[in-house]
Amino acid sequence: MSALSTRSKWLVLTGVATVSIGVAGVYGVQALQDHEHRTTGSSAADVSAELPTGPHITFRNTASGEGYGMVSSVALSDPDGPRQVSGQACDRVDVAGEYLSCLRTLRGIPTTFETQVYDYGQNLGGNPVATWPLAGIPSRTRVSDDGLVATTAFVTGHSYAADSFSTDTTVRGVKGSDGQDYGNLQDFDITVDGKPLVAIDRNVWGMTFAGGNRFYATVASGGTTWLMEGDLEKRTMASLATNAECPSVSPDGRTVAFKVRRGNDGDMIGSSSVHWDVAFMDVASGERTVIELDRGIDDQLEWLDEDTLLYGLPREDANWDADVFRLDAEAMAEPELFIEHAWSPSVVND
Repeated sequence: MSALSTRSKWLVLTGVATVSIGVAGVYGVQALQDHEHRTTGSSAADVSAELPTGPHITFRNTASGEGYGMVSSVALSDPDGPRQVSGQACDRVDVAGEYLSCLRTLRGIPTTFETQVYDYGQNLGGNPVATWPLAGIPSRTRVSDDGLVATTAFVTGHSYAADSFSTDTTVRGVKGSDGQDYGNLQDFDITVDGKPLVAIDRNVWGMTFAGGNRFYATVASGGTTWLMEGDLEKRTMASLATNAECPSVSPDGRTVAFKVRRGNDGDMIGSSSVHWDVAFMDVASGERTVIELDRGIDDQLEWLDEDTLLYGLPREDANWDADVFRLDAEAMAEPELFIEHAWSPSVVND
């Protein structure tokens, strides 16, 4: 190769790099401006300095202004009332027992992600009792009453409707469980209809605790999703049903709710027009009821009580903002607005 052609090649590469840096700079400035717009000024929500006493809902505050993205709480008896806003920013939140799990994004070069676990009600906003890296973009988290924390992150991709994505779902304990680390659920022994699922494209997400060592989770492979029942100590998962994602167990343990792809026979992962409805299944009988929604959801459901579900839904005119809706667990139910400017709800009854 001649010196001239080598020089030309480097000039082209330099030009491309310069343009790329310029584009990245413009994007970074725009992102910073958007963030400042969301987080400065008075809050769009009514804010209180006190944590609600008694049963309450803890969630990620999405009201623009001061407190945007922070863990917040509102009284269960007055979901429209003033919310207490903490000083802790989280993308995903869950509370159970003594602990709050916070999945968060640390923006920088490079951007990283982590799990922080707090002693709920004592040092929220201060130092966490446990912190560990998260493998990718925060997606789901659940906490057990005895101090186990489940997290799901997107390692590649950023949507369960994407053509391809990879997840990392892990379970590990805090102080209450002696720091037990169960690792990645993808490494468990997984069976579908009694046969081992060993495909390299299998993904696990949306894990939820069901008491003791039992849990439920989503497993996907070859375009099909399954509701799985698992055992942490045995490190096993076995299929219960197809077309079921992001399960959540009712307080009495008798019902599992999840989202289902409309018109799906188990082969629509990657569709550009995925629409998720809500379904719930009686654990004893396996009977499933589907609630068709005018606007589909993409969230892990939360039980408000034995008969009512909660979920977050981004606003169509501003997807950085969201609202929490309630939905009766019965056929033909219609969603009702429950908490404005809120995401990732968790019910705290203590």
